[in-house]
Amino acid sequence: MTGNQYWTLADGPLPSFPQADTFVRKEREVPTPGPGQALTRTIYVSLDPYQWYYARERIAPDGAPCHARTVSQVIKSKLNGYAPGDFVFDTNGWAEYGLIGEGVWRPAYMVPRKLDPSVGRISHAVGVLGMLGLTAYAGMDLMASPKSGETVVVSAASGGVGQIAGQLAKQRGARVVGIAGRDAKCRFVTQDLGFDACVSHLSPTLKADLAAVCPAGIDVYFENVGGKVFEAVLPLFNQDARMTICGTISTYGDEDGGVAKRAALMKLAEPIFKTRNVTAKNVEARDFAEEYLDEMLAYVGPLVAAGRVKYREDIRTGLDTIPTAFIDMMRGNNFGKMLVRVSSDMSDAVQT
Repeated sequence: MTGNQYWTLADGPLPSFPQADTFVRKEREVPTPGPGQALTRTIYVSLDPYQWYYARERIAPDGAPCHARTVSQVIKSKLNGYAPGDFVFDTNGWAEYGLIGEGVWRPAYMVPRKLDPSVGRISHAVGVLGMLGLTAYAGMDLMASPKSGETVVVSAASGGVGQIAGQLAKQRGARVVGIAGRDAKCRFVTQDLGFDACVSHLSPTLKADLAAVCPAGIDVYFENVGGKVFEAVLPLFNQDARMTICGTISTYGDEDGGVAKRAALMKLAEPIFKTRNVTAKNVEARDFAEEYLDEMLAYVGPLVAAGRVKYREDIRTGLDTIPTAFIDMMRGNNFGKMLVRVSSDMSDAVQT
């Protein structure tokens, strides 16, 4: 076994937006599992916008691999219940190998768990059947609770969370409108995911385009973008509308992480929110993980298996591609949930 290759943050202050030289590739010894631990080999690395917040806040220990949710396979084990060959959801980060078990640092709500490849793709554990699926389920079903006949709008509709959130609203009988980027993404949202309409945020007439496909106004808005997209949605809110705030990726490159712009937008929204009784709530998957993860899996899993909820992944290959793939994702140049496969996926042999 060769050394453990990984990416970590470069020394010094970070730029407001990730650059190629923001990350440094390093190598160290492959860790040896101690009592109550298991060594895992990373297969898939999940790339998500929140990771840039983690990087800028230096949440992971200094010098550690950049944080990321991962899908891995157990290589050696001294951890009860985990044997070599088992597939697991874990948080190895941007690294080839990592440990799970006693004494291993991780965000408290990202508990490792075994995966059963016979019931679906293991990569879904960092997507539709993982925290992204939980985010969509919590933000759409539990918080916004769309009703049959209501109009639901989802921004970043072809992205990892947006595509799930919109399809869950369709399951409830809502009319769903997506907001995406280039034409290929809009076609995917309507033709593959089954949204009723989709408009492009790249259009110079975005406000008019959105109003045209929402003639009865907007009852639920699932926010992933902020900025001009939110400005287009704002005047269309109906009485007693609900807004779930998942993220505002258009502001993540700001020096303050978008705090000032988000505050300005909410100030702009205040008169409409007050007169129309619009409620806006932030969704954090970690707040729902302990109580609702199993419930989400029991509901969404069969929908995915039956093809009633579709899910697109954008999979790049090779550890060396991670920084570029991450920057692409932050710029919206991905098409679907962004993943990097850093080693072979042997689960295909047992998937049905």
